[in-house]
Amino acid sequence: MTDFKPEILDRINNWLTPAFDEKDQKTIKDMIANKPKELEDAFYKDLEFGTGGMRGTMGLGTNRINKYTLGKNTQGLSNYLKEIFNGDIKVVIAYDCRNNSKEFAAVVAGIFSANGIKVFLFEDLRTTPELSFAVRHLDCHCGIVLTASHNPPEYNGYKVYWQDGGQLVPPQDAAIIEIINGLEYEDINFNKNEALIEVIGKKIDDVFIDESVKNGSFNTSQSAKDDFKIVFTALHGTSITAIPETLKRAGFNNVSIVEEQAEPNGNFPTVKSPNPEEPEALEMALKLAEKVNADLVVGTDPDSDRLGIAIRDLDGNLKLLNGNQTMVVMIDYLLKQAHKGTIKGNEFIASTIVSTPMLQIIGKAYGTEYMEVLTGFKWIAKLIKDYPNKKFIGGGEESFGFMVGDFVRDKDAVTSTLLACEIAANAKANDSSFYEELIQLYIKHGFYKEKLISITKKGIEGAQEIKQIMINARENPPKSINNSDVIKIEDYQLSIAKNISKGTQEAIDIPKSNVLIYYTADGSKIALRPSGTEPKIKFYISVNTALDNVASIDTTEQKLDNRIDNILNDMNL
Repeated sequence: MTDFKPEILDRINNWLTPAFDEKDQKTIKDMIANKPKELEDAFYKDLEFGTGGMRGTMGLGTNRINKYTLGKNTQGLSNYLKEIFNGDIKVVIAYDCRNNSKEFAAVVAGIFSANGIKVFLFEDLRTTPELSFAVRHLDCHCGIVLTASHNPPEYNGYKVYWQDGGQLVPPQDAAIIEIINGLEYEDINFNKNEALIEVIGKKIDDVFIDESVKNGSFNTSQSAKDDFKIVFTALHGTSITAIPETLKRAGFNNVSIVEEQAEPNGNFPTVKSPNPEEPEALEMALKLAEKVNADLVVGTDPDSDRLGIAIRDLDGNLKLLNGNQTMVVMIDYLLKQAHKGTIKGNEFIASTIVSTPMLQIIGKAYGTEYMEVLTGFKWIAKLIKDYPNKKFIGGGEESFGFMVGDFVRDKDAVTSTLLACEIAANAKANDSSFYEELIQLYIKHGFYKEKLISITKKGIEGAQEIKQIMINARENPPKSINNSDVIKIEDYQLSIAKNISKGTQEAIDIPKSNVLIYYTADGSKIALRPSGTEPKIKFYISVNTALDNVASIDTTEQKLDNRIDNILNDMNL
């Protein structure tokens, strides 16, 4: 015990008190004797709310997801709800396929009920977008989903949603964190009140799926849908509860499901990572697509808020798209549909500071306002709340998330999957394709190509390394990248944008965040950002050039890929 820092030792000793189960105390004592390094990592800090809520590795300790860390946060949230709301308070809770999610959901429901708060608890696993929808549909004050999104199997966590159906944002987040930090573990009320817990299910499912169909359908003919083949994989996650039925109700009947990945399983046995951003995750779906000659492949992450798609290229080969590519086609389609109706001039689209600049250009072409926010869909949802007189058309982020309209207030793979199928089926019926629609956007607006590099740095040492990388990048920025002068630097932690070529600077009117973005004279954009939910630092690269015609797509793309490789080499990545 003497080798631990005093603050870590204090945390460990606190977990050896009667506030914690005897079996858990015994486990910690065993770790003191046999796994001191692992114990140090479990207690060296407290888990905090990040861009996607509270998320971490499961296990005992202040830096782990367990019934005590979840309990302390839920107790603090309960105290806050009772402090600011009068009368009956209601919350809704969902959980995904992850190991212990069901048990953790029961713990959280029990604590809310113990504090006199009415709880709607989903009977079984449900998607994150359905939870977001249910908050408003059930007129709840708050919502919780137990999930670790696309993280590895050892992770879990929970996302907190507010009355508007969006994730927790300022000022509520800071106020709740302050209350949580003022609590002790013995303050958690685990004495659940069964009378205040109501189990919900199919009635909410039906309304949510009907709304998904309503928002994701745009009069594509039934013959076009009948002539369109889809392969879908849930990657062992929750989307199996919603996407097949949504596609069916929308009239898509040629859907082949990857059966080996249809069964929910928190160990994700058939993939290295249940993340549709990773090409390997869609390998089984791609094989099935070749077998059945599918037009489109869709895969979703465990809580069904992200989607990855593959479409046929000009040679008929299946091609994986990144989140930016899928997003620009979807936004263009939604704006095109909106302009077929009544445009009032108060519409807007939105994306994040690390996503493709192409979205802003498309919005400008349609005369539609574009808004940009920090990474994380909670900030896009906040725009909808902050601008009630404006109509949100749609928006997305590079990390394979997209939201259609505002009936859900978080990224939504259910409705977005339907939208992708609608676009592709309609294009095929008109002798085009999803890929050809993307190429036409490149010809019209410029060919933008992006790449994400994630570097994992685990543990205490890793956190320090990531911190130092950002310090060095901030204090010693490069004068040029890939032989192109750095002409502008945006520092979101300092809220300053420096125009190097002009020697001027201006304030950034976005909440502070530890993000740096370099812009170069050749139009390249390089962003650096530590992850808010994983022990990673991320580098986002965006390059662009003109595309003259369809025939030159491959050679032009190769030039952009080479430019990205040169940037990565120049930055030693």
